[in-house]
Amino acid sequence: MAMSWPPPCHPARTPQTQEQLSELEKAMDVIIDVFHQYSRQEGHKDTLTKHELKLLIEKQLANYLRHVKNKATIDEIMKDLDVNKDEQISFCEMMLLITRVTIATHEHLHEVEDQQQQQQQQHKHQHQHHH
Repeated sequence: MAMSWPPPCHPARTPQTQEQLSELEKAMDVIIDVFHQYSRQEGHKDTLTKHELKLLIEKQLANYLRHVKNKATIDEIMKDLDVNKDEQISFCEMMLLITRVTIATHEHLHEVEDQQQQQQQQHKHQHQHHH
């Protein structure tokens, strides 16, 4: 079966294909499912209203958004993501937020790693001085 490009937004899932999904594919599936949990609450079923976006951020991004240096308000995030200015956040627009938060979290994890290595080196250095 030839796959069309770009691929369809959400391939039909059957129990058989579920088992064959990679870690990354499962993560993509979860992102889509979470988006739909919130997008179906009010308004159009495949976009987020400001209220739905706020709920999604509060419930699903509370920990990781802490790593984003400039804490923007929901209004600012909404304005920033709403590329076509229709007062709704589409899946593509929401992916901008996911991408930015993921990049910021990746950088944050490296910063934490670097700090831990520096502390370990300082500890070794102090330890050597005592001998």
